[in-house]
Amino acid sequence: MAISGMGVSQASGLRVQPLSGCIGGVVTGVDLSAPIADDTIAALRAALLEYLVIFFEGQTPTPRKLVDFAARFAEPMAYPQLPGLPEAPFVTVVLKCEDEREAFGGVWHSDTTYLQKPPLGTLLYGVELPPRGGDTLFANQYCAFESLSPGLRKTLSGLRAVSSSAKAEVSRTREDRLRASGVEAKHFEAEHPMVRRHPETGRAALYVNRAHTLRIVDWSEDESRGLLNYLHEHQVRSEFTCRWRWSPGALAFWDNRCAQHLPVNDYHGYRRLMHRVTLQGDVPQPISG
Repeated sequence: MAISGMGVSQASGLRVQPLSGCIGGVVTGVDLSAPIADDTIAALRAALLEYLVIFFEGQTPTPRKLVDFAARFAEPMAYPQLPGLPEAPFVTVVLKCEDEREAFGGVWHSDTTYLQKPPLGTLLYGVELPPRGGDTLFANQYCAFESLSPGLRKTLSGLRAVSSSAKAEVSRTREDRLRASGVEAKHFEAEHPMVRRHPETGRAALYVNRAHTLRIVDWSEDESRGLLNYLHEHQVRSEFTCRWRWSPGALAFWDNRCAQHLPVNDYHGYRRLMHRVTLQGDVPQPISG
C-alpha cells in the first residue's frame, strides 16, 4: 500500500505529511493541550486508519490531558504488567535509565497480543530523551500480508496462533521495570487468527509477532518455528517500515491492529522516559468465516 501525499482536513485544517512510502504520517495544526473539536478528532481517526501511525511534535499535554485525548478514540485500558502513574492510572511510564542495557519492549511486536482483546492502539509521548538514538521503527502489516504469495496467504488465513507474555526474549526487556516497581510478572496467553480483518477498514493484516507469538495452534513449537521465523523476517522488511526520530514533546499514536513497532536500543548511558496510554480493542476476527 503506497500512502497518499500531504492531506488536509477540510473540517479542521490539520495537515498530514507522509513519513515514508508505506506507513506513517506527521500531523501539524493540532494542539493536544487545548480543547479539540469533534471534527478534528474525526480527521485524526481517518489519518490513523490511512497512515497506521500518526506523529505529533512540540506538544505539552499533562498525563491527564494525554488520557483525555486518548479517550476520544476508545476506552483507555491498564497495561497488564505495570502500574500507572498515581495521578493518571492509565499512563504507564516507559523508562530506560542510564545504567540499564535492555530497552522496554525491545523486540519487534504488536502490543500485548497475549490478551483476549489486544489493544486497538497505543499513544507514546516523549518526556525525556537521549541526545541521540532511541528512535522507533514501525512496520505495515497490511503490506506484509499482501506481498505474500497467493498460496501462503490462503494457508495463513486458515491458521491461528498462540500468543504468550512469557516468551524469554521479550520478558527479559521488562525485568528492570518490574524490579523497580516491586511487581511480579503475570502470565497471559491467548489464541488469535494469524491474519486478522481490521474492524474499521476491512483489510487483512498479518497478525503474528516475534515478541509474543509462541506457536501455531495444533502445531508444536518445533513445527511452528520455521514458518514463524520466515514471517517474522518478512513482516519487517525495510520497504514496509518508517523510522521516527523522537524529540521532547513528540507523540506517536499507532494502530496496533495492523502495525508493529520496535524501539531502537542504541543509547546506552542515557536516560529515556516516555508516557504511554493504551486503548481497549476487540477480539481479533479472521478474514473469512
